Amino acid sequence: MVRMMEYQNADVVIVGTGASGLFAALHLPEYMNIIMITKTTVEESDSFLAQGGICVLKDEEDYESFMDDTMKAGHYENRKESVDIMIRSSRGVIEELIGYGVRFAMKNGHLDYTREGCHSKPRILFHEDITGKEITSHLLAAVKKLPNVTLMEHTTMVDIIEEENRCKGILTVRENQLCAIYAKNTILASGGIGGLYEHSTNYAHLTGDALAISLRHGVQLENIDYIQIHPTTLFSTKKGRRFLISESVRGEGAKLYGADGKRFANEVLPRDILTKKIHEQMEKDQKPYVWLDMTGLGKDVIFHHFPHIYETCLNEGYDVTKEWIPVVPAQHYFMGGIHVDSVSKTSMEHLYAVGETSCNGVHGANRLASNSLLESLVFGKRAAADIIQEETRQNQNSKNSLDIEKDNFKNLAEQAALYYNKNKNDLIQEYKMSVLDEIERERKAR
Repeated sequence: MVRMMEYQNADVVIVGTGASGLFAALHLPEYMNIIMITKTTVEESDSFLAQGGICVLKDEEDYESFMDDTMKAGHYENRKESVDIMIRSSRGVIEELIGYGVRFAMKNGHLDYTREGCHSKPRILFHEDITGKEITSHLLAAVKKLPNVTLMEHTTMVDIIEEENRCKGILTVRENQLCAIYAKNTILASGGIGGLYEHSTNYAHLTGDALAISLRHGVQLENIDYIQIHPTTLFSTKKGRRFLISESVRGEGAKLYGADGKRFANEVLPRDILTKKIHEQMEKDQKPYVWLDMTGLGKDVIFHHFPHIYETCLNEGYDVTKEWIPVVPAQHYFMGGIHVDSVSKTSMEHLYAVGETSCNGVHGANRLASNSLLESLVFGKRAAADIIQEETRQNQNSKNSLDIEKDNFKNLAEQAALYYNKNKNDLIQEYKMSVLDEIERERKAR
């Protein structure tokens, strides 16, 4: 049996150390005690893996185009209010990132913009082909400097602790020891669901735990059958995470070919449509891949814009400056999630969700390329702002009433621990199956 070993207290507990959780932490005041947990290490989040870039509103003339591109990619199932918030907030977010030391590509002394699938104009900022790593590493470095933030690695959330639809914290396990973290507010920023799939660009430990736990506690979910497949990942017979070939490769001019050496689709189609075209071509060719030709980009573009892709493919035996590479679609992104409003509040009091864990309606039925990092940062920041606003609205509890609250929390935590101890051998599989079953139920209900 795993024993309850300790209790911790926080003003805010954040589950996940990706871009959205880190940005939320950076926008909370230093008088708040913050605990951040992550299942593995702080660097192993999908935010580090993002290759292509981050969208930004170039100027007011770009607004309608940016909105239309996002809505079109999402099959007009987006929440327009959320898309507006994201677009209007984008320039400020970019300025903050630059302030944290993020180095976006420059051209003639100005920010350089590239274009990806379904974008009508170049509006994407990037750092080589490792934009996610560039952004997230700088955010992580900034968080590590904060005296009010505690980072807990190899710590898994196994339950939320709630009473009468009010979240009071979380139950975690680390090295076979349980810890209950009491928190005035909880932010779920635990990423997507790629670990539920055999072929995915995501880390395997991202298994949708927050969704399964939300299902158990009646927290509202939204569109969890909306799962994006990335059209181009490097084909491999090896097990494990698939290596993504960034959409910006095609945005810069790379071409797709079938076994007959002929192009079969517009390379900058929306991801879901292009994925369908690739599957059709694979069926026609009776091959488990199609070909991607980067050679036409030239060595200068490949070495300066896509050095990581070049090196990884070279390690797999392909020189992209000289030969085509085999690519195949793989699960990549999750547009659904825990339903949240425009400030990232869930249907449970004092519980927020941000990043790929949440569904704020920005992406609709299909995410526009390079909107993910932007959306995560914008709504992570908004969660922090709402927590601060709520704090100022409420009268501070007296010490005695806070002690009573914490005593009550201990009773609730012990109940959660009993449930975990009773079910822990089957809990991981139970969580996975509950999410997959709910995805299938949603799909059939459409």
